[in-house]
Amino acid sequence: MKKYLITGLLVWVPLVITLWVLHLVVTTLDQSLFLLPESWRPQLFGYSWGFGAVLTLLVLLLTGVIVSNLFGARLLRAWESVLSRIPVVKSIYSSVKQVSDTLLGPNGQAFRKALLVQYPRPGSWTVAFQTGTPGGELLDHLPGARSNEFVSVYVPTTPNPTSGFFLMIPRQDVVELDMSVDAALKYIISMGVVGPETPRNLR
Repeated sequence: MKKYLITGLLVWVPLVITLWVLHLVVTTLDQSLFLLPESWRPQLFGYSWGFGAVLTLLVLLLTGVIVSNLFGARLLRAWESVLSRIPVVKSIYSSVKQVSDTLLGPNGQAFRKALLVQYPRPGSWTVAFQTGTPGGELLDHLPGARSNEFVSVYVPTTPNPTSGFFLMIPRQDVVELDMSVDAALKYIISMGVVGPETPRNLR
C-alpha cells in the first residue's frame, strides 16, 4: 500500500507543481488584457485565459524588432533621455535597467559562471554564482581589490534561489565549476537531490 502511494506521488507531484507554475506565469501575463477596453478582449468559450500571455509575448517580440533597427534605437535613446530628467524615476529606472542589462544582456557577466564557495563558515561549502568584481569606493577598502583579487558572488537559498546573499570573496577562496548555470540552479532548487552530471573530461 505504502509503495503504491509513494509511486503515485512521484507521478503526480512533479506534474501538479509544473501545472501550478505554468498557471501562475500565464495568469500573471494575462494581466496585460486589462490594458485593453473590455469589448476588445478576445474570449474563447467565454474565457479569456491565455490571451493576455499571447498578447504580452507579441508586444515583447514587436518591441525587440523595433528597437533592433536604427530608428528604434534612436527612439529608445530619446525615451531614456526623457526619463533621465525626472528626479525619482531617473534613479529607479537607471538602477533597474543596469541590473536587467547585466542579467539578461548578451554581454552581461552576471550568472555566467557557477562557483563553489565556503559559506556560512569555513569548511561548509555551497554553490554560488559570480556576478562580477567589486568596484567604486569598495576598491579603497578591500585589500587586493584593485588587483582583481576579489570577486562578487551571489549565494542563493534553497529551494527558492530568488533570495540569497551577496558576498565579496577573495578569488583564491573560490572554486570555479565546469557545470552550467542551469545545472547549478537545478541542483540548488532540488536541495542537492538532483546532482549535476560529471564533466566528460573528468570521467
